[in-house]
Amino acid sequence: MRRVWPRSAPALAAFAVFMVNSAVVVLISGQHTIDIAGRPTRAEWFVLALLVIVLPIASTVGWLVSRISSVRGRTIAGTVAVAVAIVGGIIGGPSPRVVADLIFEAIVVAIILALTASGAGSILGWIVEMTLFHLSAAGSLLVRALPVVLLTFLVFFNSPVWLMASTISRGRLWLAMLFLSLLAATFVVSSTVDRFKPIVAANEPTEDHNARLAGTPFESMPDPSVTQPLHRTERLNVMFVLAASQLTHILVVAAVTALVFFILGLIVLSPELLAAWTRNGSSDGTFLGMTIPVPDALIQITMFLGALTFMYVSARAVGDGEYRAKFLDPVTDDLRLTLIARNRYRAAVAGS
Repeated sequence: MRRVWPRSAPALAAFAVFMVNSAVVVLISGQHTIDIAGRPTRAEWFVLALLVIVLPIASTVGWLVSRISSVRGRTIAGTVAVAVAIVGGIIGGPSPRVVADLIFEAIVVAIILALTASGAGSILGWIVEMTLFHLSAAGSLLVRALPVVLLTFLVFFNSPVWLMASTISRGRLWLAMLFLSLLAATFVVSSTVDRFKPIVAANEPTEDHNARLAGTPFESMPDPSVTQPLHRTERLNVMFVLAASQLTHILVVAAVTALVFFILGLIVLSPELLAAWTRNGSSDGTFLGMTIPVPDALIQITMFLGALTFMYVSARAVGDGEYRAKFLDPVTDDLRLTLIARNRYRAAVAGS
């Protein structure tokens, strides 16, 4: 619970970027909702560009704030971020009612602080860092997933699938994707538990652990002669981190695959082809409550193909030897080192 506000500064800064983006969109379009039907105007093209770049900019701003080393600097950055978010919500929040926007911002800030205080934010940050660090393994995994990419190619150029995508409701599609994702997640979690349970149970020092702990607070702590076994909550926490890191890694591959098919659809789809595949389906679509000039069938089939890829790659990653060597083995080494540091700390606390 210590220093929750400065620790939350990166996430608060990223949220402020989204609120500033919302204000700019409202100032340009004059509307609190994005509704672009048909051919976009010049101002609407600018709004679409803002939607594309807001996430990279927010991530960059959050990363820059995370590089601030002093607690005072982070505290100031977090306070400024909340002030900017409030101003953005007053000028042009998600709704035309200022009070509703302020309540929404208060809820988001409270969620960020709660995630930081509970440690969930640190876990999510570590997962993202590990995924980016081992992004080469994601690339090699994507290459090994080419068979399913070719298979989904056949699904993509299949008119009954497009008809299904144009007629199914978004709620049913989300339920189907949730079902496929739960199957894949269950498989990954079960294999993770089977693989890492012996490591968690053994909990023995490695040969180079002294060198790897050099420069940390655990360097001067001796290794205990008898280690305390992990509590149930600690074991659950370890397994959650390991499973979440793998699922996030696989999700990157599925998202890249879905993006490839989305861009392909934008290239090959013409009004005549869309009408033939979807029986005169709409050329506009909705996403996250926004109406954009992209066919709804393309949005939905992209989401469905992403879920299929996620399910296939989850099964493929568990049995792929090179993937384990590039991604899981480093995670295993980090886990062993973390457990060694934990044992030293527990012994030092018990001794004092």
